[in-house]
Amino acid sequence: MRTHVLVLVGAVSLGSAAPAATQAFVREQAPTDRAADIPVQVLAKEMDMMEAEGASTVRLLEGGTHNVNIRHDENITRETSVVRSHPETVDVWVVQRGSGVLATGGEMVNGEHVGGVERVIAAGDVIFIPAGTLHGIRETQSITWLNIRYDMVER
Repeated sequence: MRTHVLVLVGAVSLGSAAPAATQAFVREQAPTDRAADIPVQVLAKEMDMMEAEGASTVRLLEGGTHNVNIRHDENITRETSVVRSHPETVDVWVVQRGSGVLATGGEMVNGEHVGGVERVIAAGDVIFIPAGTLHGIRETQSITWLNIRYDMVER
């Protein structure tokens, strides 16, 4: 199985003819001196709005080296799917609504994604994606997930 790749490095995208990632709207800077609560009612309102407007990303908290997002994809097919890799950033996905086929791992061969693991993910699933791991939704009618991201730090 093969798909195109989009590698995100900071604000620069490299890769296939797939469209570049769009900039997320930031709701709030991540606090450094207190906890930040995001009530379920706020999440539901944001997800409803994203689905109605066709938005793909809302950044709830931005912390520079870390952020909390809501991501939404719909009508993704194997022909339109994009596989990504973030060389220094870990992703944690918590699926909130819908389902889809997620591909992780594998490698790029001549600009095509080859190998890896595919599985169906659905509401309630939690997925940990290590930095540098190829990943992407291969098929879905509709899926919405919390995307918690942080950069790896050398110690």
